Amino acid sequence: MIDPFNIIITGVGGQGNVLAARMLGNTLAKSGYHVTIGETFGASQRGGSVMSHLRVSKESAWSPQIPKGRAHLIIALEPIESLRVLAAYGNRDVVVISNTRPIYPVGVISGDFAYPSLPELNSAMGELCDDKRFINATEEALSLGNPILGNVIMVGAAAGTGLLSIEDSSFESVISENVPASKVKINMEAYRKGKEMVKAPIKF
Repeated sequence: MIDPFNIIITGVGGQGNVLAARMLGNTLAKSGYHVTIGETFGASQRGGSVMSHLRVSKESAWSPQIPKGRAHLIIALEPIESLRVLAAYGNRDVVVISNTRPIYPVGVISGDFAYPSLPELNSAMGELCDDKRFINATEEALSLGNPILGNVIMVGAAAGTGLLSIEDSSFESVISENVPASKVKINMEAYRKGKEMVKAPIKF
C-alpha cells in the first residue's frame, strides 16, 4: 500500500459527506490504520461543496490536508464534484468512484448554466485519470428503502476497490456503534452492495 494513502470524499452540503468520512475513517481505524481527517466546507448550507481529506497510514499520523495532485482515491457523492476535485487533487493513477445522481446548483435550476451529462463528465475525467467508476448509489439506496444508505454504498465501494485492506467486521462494528440494532442488517446489505457495484461500474 502507498503510505500515506490519500482519500478525498466530496459532495455538496446536505449529502452526509462528513458522516461518510467518519464511517470510512472509523472503519479503517478498526482495520488497523492510523487515520487523520481534515474537512473543508464551501457554502454548505446552500448546497456548496464539501470535501473531507483522509490520510491513511500503517505507520503514523499525518497532517490532515492532502497536497494538490496527490490523491489516490476520490469518492464523489455528487458527479460534477468528482471532476472538480479530480482537477485539483487528481493524477493519472488516482481511482475515482462517483455516484451518478446529480444535485443541480441554483444556476442550473434557473437556466443560466447547463449541467454536463454523465457521458460528458466521463469523457472530461478521462483526460485526467485512467480509472473512473460510476455507480448508481442513490438509486440502489432508494431500492433498499432509505436514500442515506447511498453513503454506506459508497463506503462499501471504497472497500471493494481492494486498494486498502478493509475488514467487513470492522465496518459492522462501526455501524453497530452508531445505529439501532434493527438497522445493522440493512446497512451491511448496502455496504456489501457497494463492494459489488464498484467491480461492475456503469459504462459510457
